[in-house]
Amino acid sequence: MSSKTYTEPEKSGLLLIDKPKDFSSHDIIAICRRELKTKKIGHSGTLDPMATGLLILLIGRAATKKQADFLKLPKRYTATLLLGKETDSWDAYGEITEEKPVPPISQTQVEQATQALSGTIEQPIPFFSAKRIQGKHMYELARNGKQMERKFNQVSVQWTKVTLISPACIEFTVDCSCGTYVRSLGYLLAHQLKTVGHLVQLRREKIGSFEVKNALNGNLLKGIGATLYRHVGAL
Repeated sequence: MSSKTYTEPEKSGLLLIDKPKDFSSHDIIAICRRELKTKKIGHSGTLDPMATGLLILLIGRAATKKQADFLKLPKRYTATLLLGKETDSWDAYGEITEEKPVPPISQTQVEQATQALSGTIEQPIPFFSAKRIQGKHMYELARNGKQMERKFNQVSVQWTKVTLISPACIEFTVDCSCGTYVRSLGYLLAHQLKTVGHLVQLRREKIGSFEVKNALNGNLLKGIGATLYRHVGAL
């Protein structure tokens, strides 16, 4: 039985993926390049391996030319912050670096703390991030034990929902500008509450007007071959 050989069609557009946990964004891109038989794939911003949710892939030459525009789109995330323990990556995949008692906290105090972190803020960039320093990813330097000076960037943040679900656990939703590290927001929120913390859940719900509910389940990527192109929507 002969197998068909699929070549890249003239079609160029967007592929919305709901990225599963424990996949890197580059894993997803590599699978799509192999299955779609094309190297011309860009993205609208990557997600950490721990994170799930919306990843927009730009398929084909015409789409990848617009990557800069897609990278600038605002994003919406939901996350869960566990208080009392801080990790080196500021998420559940890191090693614990500090433990601190969690003082009694009320819902009102949590809301007041987020107000101090709303609008345009300066946020610390996690050492375990893809930002480059002299050509090297910061996470590569961190894994090799290299000492780095803390870097900051300016972002815009709106906390649309925040809930104290237990004495040491907070769920929140944020709308934020590109370049925002939600792990950093968790780090800052914990310090506003006079303790430490790290994210144990992170999900990207929205990029610009694109929503994860309309995305292809990323667990279905392997082995679906050229049928993947049927999910590539127009620009």
